[in-house]
Amino acid sequence: MKPNTRLKKGSRFARFPYSLVLKSLFAGALIFTGMQTPLQAQEPQMVKYAQPSWWFGAAGGANFNFYRGTTQQLTTDFIVPTAFHNGQGVGFFALPLIEFHRPGSRLGFILQAGYDSRKGKFDQMESPCNCPEDLNTDLNYITIEPSLRIAPFKSNFYVYGGPRLALNMDNNFTYQQGINPAFPEQVADPEVNGVFSNTNKSLISMQVGAGYDISLTPETKQTQVVLSPFIAYHPYFGQDPRSVESWNLTTVRAGVALKFGRGHKASIPEEVAAPVVIVAEPEVTFSANSPKNIPVERSVRETFPVRNYVFFNMESTEIPDRYVLLRKGQVKGFREDQLEVTTPKELTGRSKRQMIVYYNVLNILGDRMVKNPTATITLVGSSMKGPKDGRAMATSVKTYLVDVFEIAPVRITVEGRVKPKIPSEQPGGQLELDLLREGDRRVTITSSSSDLLMEFQSGPDAPLKPVEIIDIQVAPIDSYVSFNVSGADTAFSSWSLEIKDEQGKVQNFGPYTQETISIPGKSILGTRPEGDYKLTMIGQTKSGKVIKKDTKAHLVLWTPSKDEQMMRFSVLYEFNNSKAIMIYEKYLTEVVIPKIPTGATVIIHGHTDVIGGEDVNLKLSLARANDVKGILENGLKNSGRSDVKFEVHGFGEDQNLAPFNNKYPEERFYNRTVILDIIPKK
Repeated sequence: MKPNTRLKKGSRFARFPYSLVLKSLFAGALIFTGMQTPLQAQEPQMVKYAQPSWWFGAAGGANFNFYRGTTQQLTTDFIVPTAFHNGQGVGFFALPLIEFHRPGSRLGFILQAGYDSRKGKFDQMESPCNCPEDLNTDLNYITIEPSLRIAPFKSNFYVYGGPRLALNMDNNFTYQQGINPAFPEQVADPEVNGVFSNTNKSLISMQVGAGYDISLTPETKQTQVVLSPFIAYHPYFGQDPRSVESWNLTTVRAGVALKFGRGHKASIPEEVAAPVVIVAEPEVTFSANSPKNIPVERSVRETFPVRNYVFFNMESTEIPDRYVLLRKGQVKGFREDQLEVTTPKELTGRSKRQMIVYYNVLNILGDRMVKNPTATITLVGSSMKGPKDGRAMATSVKTYLVDVFEIAPVRITVEGRVKPKIPSEQPGGQLELDLLREGDRRVTITSSSSDLLMEFQSGPDAPLKPVEIIDIQVAPIDSYVSFNVSGADTAFSSWSLEIKDEQGKVQNFGPYTQETISIPGKSILGTRPEGDYKLTMIGQTKSGKVIKKDTKAHLVLWTPSKDEQMMRFSVLYEFNNSKAIMIYEKYLTEVVIPKIPTGATVIIHGHTDVIGGEDVNLKLSLARANDVKGILENGLKNSGRSDVKFEVHGFGEDQNLAPFNNKYPEERFYNRTVILDIIPKK
């Protein structure tokens, strides 16, 4: 082998990445600006220009390269004593670019081509003589990267992706074997510089990334300049530098692009005697409804459903700590109507009283089995690891019931399976599988004993008998401040709220896409009993224009009362389903409807968990709320009643209004719900 001369630090070639970045940016700016100068000189100074569709410029930055695989035979006649495997390094890239996307559109394309360094250093290895070995490589390409550009929100944020064609320029290496530390008098072998053999001259791979356009020039300039920081990912497949062994690399790219474009006139020059064209603003109206929230004699008697599931952590078959586990001596003092005495170790903050109920599910079950000695249950553990793992989860629940509540083992059957009978993960599903699989790792409690189950229910999806929670005082939905922006769904890509109090303190909410939203008064007032506020709606039109509208409101904090009047019921839904679990239809008709007082108002609000798209979840929650309304209306009609008023809301996955958080699968299951507040006639 004939070793090559190593590049010295500070040489022209070593500085090549830096200089090419600067030269590309400067050349792109100079050429494009020169093309525009004669045209700009003739334009009046007050003319405004729309955003260009075509952009020219250059991108530059750093490649963070990660080596994997095996590298030992460096050339046809040079094999190092020990194979190298992992490594990493930082190279530089400089890519002139062309970009096309119409203003306000989602689709466009990007073409980049230029210098691309994938240099790096392998992790040090040790040869059989206990000598350290080091291997560095200058791996450089000319790269061509056409990409599809997508702006999902028609905003300055965009994602892109496409193929990458790379043509190899340099594949040099530097190898050095040191001396055995035990023999410091040894003389190290000379450094070897060479060129890898069996180099792939061309590679076809792919790249995906995301960026954000920041405008650097006002609308009065015809030549517009945009700075775009971006990050991209180049996966390992297709990126094998050589046709022998198994060396491959993955790259994370971070950089910035400077782009220049020529805008077209958006207004008529002042010298031309022509009528001025005025673009009409989108017609929207902004209003706020702030309830007086005068304390009335209202509190809540809530019938809270108890799902027949115990969820397990992904790597454990032991009952999680968030569930309340009693000691044997505490069983006699356990009561369903005093669950606040037995509080779980972990609560996520929202609807704490209700989660105390759910995390006592095993104690509720054990207590009911003690009181109903003929009742039997089957525990079905479901685990992607297999039936054996699922059975171990079910056995943990059985052991707790037998040891603590002294339930006879023959009354409890355990089974194991891969998926529950009603799984969240559906065949062909590809999105958010981790969250869905968390929900499917559970023990399902099934029984044919009516003393344990919700009225009229049986089967694998039958919840346990609900728990009645007395005197839970929470702000009802009709006490929230509602904001309506009529026409927002067509005029705006999004809108937000700026709320300022008398002292000038500003709070911001949003962005929103729907026309009507509701915010709990406490989120605005905090601990203040009342206050005067200036409310500003800030809308972003689909063309990028900002529209503001103001109003004022006096807000009063809702305060609970002492007497029990309002009732609350919940209806649970399976994942991605807008039809009520069939067992609820009979429950709503035969249990809930008879409890609705004459002339009452039923406020129905639907919710979802955070799995899935925000728009889809908003529609799904409204469909669930209307599903419950339809069942109630039919039942009332069959009873000859027409005295009940309905209010229907769909809140989707809105975290400000969701009944629960979404950290654990049980919280996500309970967020797939419709809540009914039954308010008596005043």
